[in-house]
Amino acid sequence: MDDGIIKRLYQLYGIDKPPENIMPMSIHWLGNSSVATVPTLYDLVRKHEVDGHNLNTGDVILFASVGAGMNVNVVCYRY
Repeated sequence: MDDGIIKRLYQLYGIDKPPENIMPMSIHWLGNSSVATVPTLYDLVRKHEVDGHNLNTGDVILFASVGAGMNVNVVCYRY
């Protein structure tokens, strides 16, 4: 599902193939932390603790998480 979402997002902007390794995830080692996923993952990427991911000045980042029920968290931020 995540792969489909990211592909569709890029297609909306006329980009057929998203960059490799564009979507960092923490669920495989931190579990589903629901509301804490967005700030935790942001902090880990910012501190270079997620292999293959980094942030540069001017980057636009979008973090999203889904929790139990209808809980959805999204942050769009220019670093």
